[in-house]
Amino acid sequence: MDKTSNASPETFLAMGREVLASQPFSVLIGAELHGLAPGQCELHVPVSDKIRQQHGFVHGGVVSYAADNALTYAGGTALGLPVVTSEFKINYVRPAVGERLIARAHAVHTGKTQAVCRCDVFVVENGQEKLCAVAQGTITVLPSGSARP
Repeated sequence: MDKTSNASPETFLAMGREVLASQPFSVLIGAELHGLAPGQCELHVPVSDKIRQQHGFVHGGVVSYAADNALTYAGGTALGLPVVTSEFKINYVRPAVGERLIARAHAVHTGKTQAVCRCDVFVVENGQEKLCAVAQGTITVLPSGSARP
């Protein structure tokens, strides 16, 4: 994301949704951006049979995707520049069984070229949120000229 310090909250969210819509995997699994502010993100993924593993849980790769994408949005909006994830760690704390994943991320520390971010991933079951994973990542500014059009 480019510098957007003057954008209204609605415009900022709309720009974030455009970025999400340009990610084929995000579109494939139906990911939705529900909240976006500098250094903060809330990403939802509806649960369907297509993203479950053999035991009926949401596949860990999809839980990991939700955390990674939310972390990157949080870091990118905190830094105000095009970014990538340079590393992240995830702890799965319970199987994701429910109707929807919600990944909430925020920047914990922002420097000139990187942001350290944290994300909690919840699964919604019968209207109740249950923590299913906790992640932390480092989001790094892309070097000039390396972002694809």
